[in-house]
Amino acid sequence: MTLTCAAPAAFPAPESREAALADLEHSVTERRAEAVAWIANHGSLADQPLLVRRLRDESAFVRGFAEQGLWLLWSRSGDAGIDRQMARGVEEMQSGRLAQALATFSDVIRRRPDFAEAWNKRATTHYLAGNFRESMADCDEVLRRNPEHFGALSGYGQIHFQLDEYEKALRWWKRALEVNPNMVGIEINIRMTEERLRQKRGRPI
Repeated sequence: MTLTCAAPAAFPAPESREAALADLEHSVTERRAEAVAWIANHGSLADQPLLVRRLRDESAFVRGFAEQGLWLLWSRSGDAGIDRQMARGVEEMQSGRLAQALATFSDVIRRRPDFAEAWNKRATTHYLAGNFRESMADCDEVLRRNPEHFGALSGYGQIHFQLDEYEKALRWWKRALEVNPNMVGIEINIRMTEERLRQKRGRPI
């Protein structure tokens, strides 16, 4: 998987890491977007702070590329075999074969316990299976390895919401937005949950 920027021909993709780093601060939106795409496609987890910063770019176009780019960085383990296994697990999860997906992601974790995204995908699978406590434990492991993983942060919120722990859900969703302020769905969840809490507190005894 690669991230492609549909920029005009007048704004060619950077030809080197040095050019990409320079263009991350360029005044032209398309140049910044191309730089984000280059980092996402060629960079490593060590480049995460560069893309996290672009989550607050003045351009929604660049911000969207930065979010996609972070997911792309997180998905690469550095081992082609592991990446193929992860892709198989994702396909199993998305097709509803949750027991198989759990087994696949668990095997990746056994082989590469340092790979945060394997824990995140297993957390997601546990969530889909209704295993909320197990999902939360896996989110713990994600954040130990990558404290800025806004997917895991928002996942905590989803879990606490399902457990009717609304105040905790709000705290985690707000933490996710502190990292990635572009998560419209999370903003909607926050407003809905705050309204639910207001109604609950306003009920007569």
